[in-house]
Amino acid sequence: MIDHNKPTRTSLIVEPDAGKEKNANSNRAVKSGATKKNGSKSRRKSRELALKAVYRGMLNQSELSQIFRDMVDDPDYNKADEAYFKQLLQDVMTHLNAIDDKLLNFIDRPIAELSPIEHAILRISGCELMFDLSIPYRVVINEGVELAKLFGGTDGHKYINGVLDKFAADVREAEVARARS
Repeated sequence: MIDHNKPTRTSLIVEPDAGKEKNANSNRAVKSGATKKNGSKSRRKSRELALKAVYRGMLNQSELSQIFRDMVDDPDYNKADEAYFKQLLQDVMTHLNAIDDKLLNFIDRPIAELSPIEHAILRISGCELMFDLSIPYRVVINEGVELAKLFGGTDGHKYINGVLDKFAADVREAEVARARS
């Protein structure tokens, strides 16, 4: 017998197409006059969760399925856009080598010498720059900088800003050129 007063856990199976559909619907809601602040807040929380998850994965070498399960217990999980979080984390993990290979062109030290937080932020933002063209590059950079201010070292946000600016100019050349002209 099911106790309807007890909270239930949802499944953490990643379905790439389902996440895209939900994101498209939430984007329509923002464009149709719904408050942008609520959408931004949940996307930002999704990025914060993704940062925690990528960081955890880097330090613990955990399986993606275990990381998803662990993140459900995070206090911010219910404030985040679950579909976006899952899709972002899945994309980062899928394209990890491509993101890191591209990052090597824009950092001033060996990748192993980056702080794990900065590295995780650069992976998340790099993923959005490379694989989610629906997010303007300036938004990606701003979100990466905000994550660095919140979780990084004292001036880490300046480093993140510089690296992401160069990264965006390379992978989104036309978009950056239009914005700068």
